[in-house]
Amino acid sequence: MQVITRVECPDDAPATRRVHMAAFPGPDEADLVDALRRDPAWLPELSLVAVDETGLVIGHALLTRLRVGEDGAGLALAPVAVAPEWQRKGVGELVVRAALSAAEEAGEKLVVVLGDPEYYGRFGFSAAGRHEVSGPFEVPDAYFQALPLPGYDGAPRGLCRYPEAFVAV
Repeated sequence: MQVITRVECPDDAPATRRVHMAAFPGPDEADLVDALRRDPAWLPELSLVAVDETGLVIGHALLTRLRVGEDGAGLALAPVAVAPEWQRKGVGELVVRAALSAAEEAGEKLVVVLGDPEYYGRFGFSAAGRHEVSGPFEVPDAYFQALPLPGYDGAPRGLCRYPEAFVAV
């Protein structure tokens, strides 16, 4: 079966929610995506879906704006979801790579993620502290990660401040 990625369309929102509801044990991630859609941090061109050959949404990766340091800007990669029947088939990697490529094409400099270092390391993420970037989460250093994109010039640096939607959900 062929899988392609594309920018999410407004009409995809219900299907994207279904993917998140199926991929996670509760509604938190689906609710987060819905809340982010209403937040100023929402960047519609950086919400990417994976679709099967019938056009069914089977995966989603979202990048939203966050503040870094005093006046810097970066992106948060979260959440990422793949429909259970499509997991472990490369769909997650495909949609994450598409989102990161879209961020690079948009001239973004830095992406952060809270997640498994082994999984996200395949995309080039490493401990955020190596880039003088920190997160608001109390987790082992290896789990809060950063990926400098080609336009990164050593800035932004500092504490990441996530959109309110991350706190509210």
